[in-house]
Amino acid sequence: MSNALNMSMTTTAHIAMLEYDFMTNAFMAAGIVAVVSGLVGFFLVMRGQTFAGHALSHVGFAGATGAALIGVAPIWGLIGFTLAAGLGMGFLGERISGRDVAIGVVLALALGFGLLFLHYHTAFAGQATAILFGNVFAVDHATIVILAGLGVITLIALGAIMRPLVFASLQPELAEARGVSLRAVSMAFLAIVALAVSACAQIVGVLLVFTLMVGPPAAAQRVTTRLRSGLLLAALLALAEAWCGITIAYYTDWPVSFCIAALSALGYFSCLGAGSPRVRAARHRGSPAPIPSPAATSISPQSRAS
Repeated sequence: MSNALNMSMTTTAHIAMLEYDFMTNAFMAAGIVAVVSGLVGFFLVMRGQTFAGHALSHVGFAGATGAALIGVAPIWGLIGFTLAAGLGMGFLGERISGRDVAIGVVLALALGFGLLFLHYHTAFAGQATAILFGNVFAVDHATIVILAGLGVITLIALGAIMRPLVFASLQPELAEARGVSLRAVSMAFLAIVALAVSACAQIVGVLLVFTLMVGPPAAAQRVTTRLRSGLLLAALLALAEAWCGITIAYYTDWPVSFCIAALSALGYFSCLGAGSPRVRAARHRGSPAPIPSPAATSISPQSRAS
């Protein structure tokens, strides 16, 4: 009897939580962003370009603060700057590979410009904190519509380039020999990443983009070697971490971004020792975890692109 009463009270509490508009908006926005981040992040991790996502988020901060300075909604500045940076990074391609120092200086400069713009628009200080660390509880219906639009565009674009993207990621030399433009694929993919980063920043902030775009996909690739199951698992992990993080934050009054980041780290480290025998065997041999081939069946540990 007591167990049934406790379950009833718990269910009632969860239902009461959803009676607030800001909680409903938070779950809707986080759901959209989590699915998009998990799917796009899977390919980001597969291509070994996680640093690109981090770089784009820093550039986006400058764009958001610059937009606010001239009276434009910050999200449009964030999208514009990240999209331009993504296209530029994709165009340069291998020229920026291994240039960690130069990239680091550019990232610092981007944050510096963000602080400069903020200096001239001090009324934007509260929103700047939300951009840096996220504030999903402040999401309104208009922002949800924008996030939904970004999500649809991102997923359609990702689906359109998926086959050449996987081919170019795993076997770039062969893909180029068969007429696949590696530069075009790289530009298209990093433009997609830019849109996903812009959406993700609305939930966890530009400084914690890794929590949804890297943590869940990296954990998924520790567990499975199949493309479809890996994509599905990455999206589900990101969704679960986002929704559970919001729920924990609601009941504890902890920052949402911290809760999501902690769950992301917990999920990844929990999967370090997990995975199929094939994945564990590859790690035991010292090879990187295998990634699905374009046919989504066989896997080649040696074909992970940088």
